[in-house]
Amino acid sequence: MPEVVAILGASKDKSRYAYKAQIALIDNAHTVVPINPKYDMINGIRCYPNLASYSHKIDTVTAYVRAAILSSLVDDIIQASPDRVILNPGTEDSKVIEKLQTAGIQVEAACTLVLLRTSQF
Repeated sequence: MPEVVAILGASKDKSRYAYKAQIALIDNAHTVVPINPKYDMINGIRCYPNLASYSHKIDTVTAYVRAAILSSLVDDIIQASPDRVILNPGTEDSKVIEKLQTAGIQVEAACTLVLLRTSQF
């Protein structure tokens, strides 16, 4: 079932996994919400500076920022109240995981691209 997926650390750089994830999510009929304060648009889709600036329900947040940045965004993620957060390789942080789980948010340490390719998303 298609979801609304926020991409933390969305990128215009075609070599970045965040960019590849955006394309794959769109190809799999998901609505993407790019999150990055550096951009206004990515691939013709409005890019938001932070999760709080997107006022609709987010089903999944997929993180493509390093753990140090993610830890500074954990309260924003909790405020957005997604059903789950996917921590892509390199983003994992045990304190972030604990805080998200305590808030009732499902956390997966996984690769969004692999989840999509193997129909496990």
